[in-house]
Amino acid sequence: QVQLVESGGGLVQAGGSLRLSCAASGRTFSVNPVGWFRQAPGKDREFVAAVSWSGSSTLYADSVKGRCTISRDNAKNTVYLQMDDLKPEDTAVYSCGAGRTYYPATAYPGNYNSWGQGTQVTVSS
Repeated sequence: QVQLVESGGGLVQAGGSLRLSCAASGRTFSVNPVGWFRQAPGKDREFVAAVSWSGSSTLYADSVKGRCTISRDNAKNTVYLQMDDLKPEDTAVYSCGAGRTYYPATAYPGNYNSWGQGTQVTVSS
């Protein structure tokens, strides 16, 4: 399995931006779809965005559409989540997951079988 490490989280004021990174080690994940999910205290894990293995297809939750952009650089074995116009309700631990080889990008966490430890995003009002 590929090992994933998230970074880029932090404390930001409402309206600010952050870029999260999901870096893979152990092996390349250029043939795997990658999804970002988040979990706030007391809430279920929530889908944020996903990108296909080739990067040609992306998927976003309605709650972040227009404010987030997911992209990947397979040469660097990294997937990014650019988050703009952040809101207090975006506060959560953000985790990335890698799906099965050549599977499509989906919003269902069960389709991802490798997960990172997560990075905290806190948005103050």
